[in-house]
Amino acid sequence: MSDTTIASAGSGSSGASGTSGAAGGAAGGSGATSGAVPPAPKSNQILRDIMGGSVVISILAVVLALVAGGILIALTDENVQAASGYYFSRPGDTFSAVWTAVSGAYGALFQGSVYNFGAAGFAKGIKPLTDTLTFATPLIAAGLGVGLAFRAGMFNIGGQGQMIIAAACAGWVGFSFPLPYGIHLALAIVAGVIGGAVWGGIVGLLKARTGAHEVIVTIMMNYIAVYLLLFLLRTPGALQAPGSNNPKTPPMLPTAIYPDLLGSSYNLHAGLLVSIAATVFVWWLLSRSSLGFRFRAVGINPNAARVAGINVKRTYIYVMLLSGGLVGLAGVAQVLGTVTSGFSSGIDAGIGFDAITVALLGRSKPWGIFVAGILFGAFKAGGFAMQAGEGIPVDIVLVVQSLIVLFIAAPPLVRAVFRLPTPGVSKKPTTKPPAKSSKQAQTANTAVAK
Repeated sequence: MSDTTIASAGSGSSGASGTSGAAGGAAGGSGATSGAVPPAPKSNQILRDIMGGSVVISILAVVLALVAGGILIALTDENVQAASGYYFSRPGDTFSAVWTAVSGAYGALFQGSVYNFGAAGFAKGIKPLTDTLTFATPLIAAGLGVGLAFRAGMFNIGGQGQMIIAAACAGWVGFSFPLPYGIHLALAIVAGVIGGAVWGGIVGLLKARTGAHEVIVTIMMNYIAVYLLLFLLRTPGALQAPGSNNPKTPPMLPTAIYPDLLGSSYNLHAGLLVSIAATVFVWWLLSRSSLGFRFRAVGINPNAARVAGINVKRTYIYVMLLSGGLVGLAGVAQVLGTVTSGFSSGIDAGIGFDAITVALLGRSKPWGIFVAGILFGAFKAGGFAMQAGEGIPVDIVLVVQSLIVLFIAAPPLVRAVFRLPTPGVSKKPTTKPPAKSSKQAQTANTAVAK
């Protein structure tokens, strides 16, 4: 056999090897493609969005706050401190004391806010629930006002001042002159709403005309309202009761008082129905009306809203008028429903600032604020029972409320603690590196053969 024949045979075997290598590369590429992990179903993404959404975050923020409150209760309990002194000899006593302290405190909180199992009969057992709803009534109204401003991108920190002015207006109408029952009550409510709306509208007007920041203006107007009320309560002929040296108003006339919903044995009054109606109104305003659409558009991006033809400055005035009027309903509920015997300078009872927490917990959504208001009403009603029954300081409830705000303001922290997914972010399917195409494989094999 000649050298030419051998070279031809070698060339032929190399070509066959290259062909088989190309076929193997193509098969390998097909296998790699078929080995790719298919994308996750859409239901998984929906579940991730729900688990990492605002509703779950709010619920877990409350849970974390209650856990932190339980730790504080255990640390401050005398029995726990005594049992921890001999922890290493009998650790079970310490855990038992912790359980007794925490369960007793939260049990008293529940029985003081929802249902008292030790009461004689169902009628007395549900009284704590009615107290919760009574405390929640002004919180819901004030929270709606603050939440409405939040949706429009404004921070209404002036709930205290708006409540005080509304209470002064409603109270003056309530005790100054007698009128028929329905007319007198309606007029007092309207006077309170107008007072709160005007006090809030001043903030919106200054924001629109001068660009003054609403946080600074509302805080300053809180001081003005407080000292204005003190002046009126010490001025005969204004709000001070005739013949009295105390800074207190006369009692409200019976025709200007909210009627009881469940009888005189309960504190629950018709102001709750007004708060429910206000919740429905704010829901309709934000979800179904063109004015609410403008509020939301300005809250998302005022510059884009201005380009779209929305009068942003006028929107600021409108939203603060409505926000102040809603907060004014809380002041009306305090005067005409809770403190009917006359009120003093502490009529706001911190509700103006608690409304900020309620609005944050409710994510500035009407029905979320409604539920958050009931929850904080339960804290207020049950906190006194917890203090009376278990000797737990009522300040623990304030700590829990503050921790709720802290956790709500830090959603990544809550997600990290409970290992929750971030909504809108899905895990990418893991795939193998892309295989070489048949043409690339054939070129590589030919190069090896050469």
